[in-house]
Amino acid sequence: MDIASFFIDNNLSAPLFVLSTISFLLLVFKLAKPTPSKNLPPGPPGLPIIGNLHQVGDRPHVSTAKFANEYGPLISLRLGKQLLVVASSPEAAMEILKTQDRFLSSRVVPTAFQQPSLIPHSLIWSECNQTWKSLRTLCRTEMFSAKALESQSRVRDEKLGRLLDFLRGKQGQEVNVEDVVFTTLFNTLSSIIFARDFLDLKEEGGTGDGLRGSMHKIIEYGGIIKDIGSFFPIFERFDFQGIRKRTMKQYKKTFAYWEDIIEERRAQVNSSTWSSEQAQSFLDRLLENGFSNNQINQLVTELFVAGTNTTHTSVVWALIEFVRHKEVMSKIVDEIDREVNSNKITDLHLSNLPYLQASIKEAMRLHPPVPLLLPHMAAETCEVMNYTIPKNSKIFVNLWAMGRDPKVWDDPLSFKPERFIGSRLDVKGQDFELLPFGSGRRMCPGMPSGIKSVQLVLASLIREFDMVLPNDVDPLKLNMNDKFGIALKMEKPLKLIFKQK
Repeated sequence: MDIASFFIDNNLSAPLFVLSTISFLLLVFKLAKPTPSKNLPPGPPGLPIIGNLHQVGDRPHVSTAKFANEYGPLISLRLGKQLLVVASSPEAAMEILKTQDRFLSSRVVPTAFQQPSLIPHSLIWSECNQTWKSLRTLCRTEMFSAKALESQSRVRDEKLGRLLDFLRGKQGQEVNVEDVVFTTLFNTLSSIIFARDFLDLKEEGGTGDGLRGSMHKIIEYGGIIKDIGSFFPIFERFDFQGIRKRTMKQYKKTFAYWEDIIEERRAQVNSSTWSSEQAQSFLDRLLENGFSNNQINQLVTELFVAGTNTTHTSVVWALIEFVRHKEVMSKIVDEIDREVNSNKITDLHLSNLPYLQASIKEAMRLHPPVPLLLPHMAAETCEVMNYTIPKNSKIFVNLWAMGRDPKVWDDPLSFKPERFIGSRLDVKGQDFELLPFGSGRRMCPGMPSGIKSVQLVLASLIREFDMVLPNDVDPLKLNMNDKFGIALKMEKPLKLIFKQK
């Protein structure tokens, strides 16, 4: 007789199951029981084991903003075993991102990106070590410096021209704005990195959609916040929800699109006739610096995710606010007509468009592309606003809440670009009321490129087209709900009809 038959024949299976379940729950309770800490930031009471998990929901930027209204600008929540601290005021943000930046600039790596082969080469998720510093310096110099941006202007102009030509051919038809802007920005970046395009504006299927789909899935998996392993570390290695496995599958798909290009260029860079003057792309610089395929794949994918996802999201939110507020759109049009006399808008024109710049800042205030910034982690125990932040705490900075705070902004829910006219407030990380690109050592290094891309795309579209919603929908009745993820997107994709002026 085997063991299973013994239990069944002796009616012991049910008691054994109950005993095993109780033992398992006691183990989980013991492991999930928070370590007592004194002087934590205030927050709502939680339940045993799960803490405040049930109160966070699918829109944590909204739920934590509500808690901040009740408990103050710095709150703490228990998510299973994890302590989460959320800052929701400029003062709290400054202490985290500036005063205590040295102790609070570690990263909490989302489950999707917890890949042993990737983290050591990550610009976004690795620790602030010497390798990270060298990688960040290389990207700033070769990708985001003033000299680099100037050399990339021809590429941006070319891709923008293709977008405008495409939309001219789509007059009277509905266009998914997110798709076409994403494709334009992706090809701009791929031309800078690999000296070639990967997506086609006109392509409805095939390899382009395959790569586009994989990139969107990587972004989607990276934005998953309800992962049991994140809240109960004992389960982390099991990947019960398959997030790491699914993400790695998409990584491998994306790598396949450019690995042949890497090998082809590697052979040329390693040849005896090669000189640095022959470099055509950022890839060549990486190869000259001895980067492996794995290092290149990781960095390139991060650049695509960060460089296209947040930027095209910012363009979409700004466009819909301009469409909803005709007086704002009219002022932008008048300013462009007055200041731009050439056939196309160039980088040189942007500094002469202060109302457009103010309107973009206003859109980013209401719709920050990364509403909670990327998660920080406390490397050491420290104090913020006279509260204790224990080591290994997860930290969010709620830009979405700050942008809607009447203590910070007058009439915060209204779209008023005029609030930035004559104001010194900027998005460069020194004004803690407005931090769409973050601040401190973890500030987005691609900020100069991102801002320039948003300004050029918006100015060019506004100058060339009148934009209206399909079916004569009242813009003020449009569904403005958002969907939380790595970037804050519209819940329903924005579709517009472009009419050439």
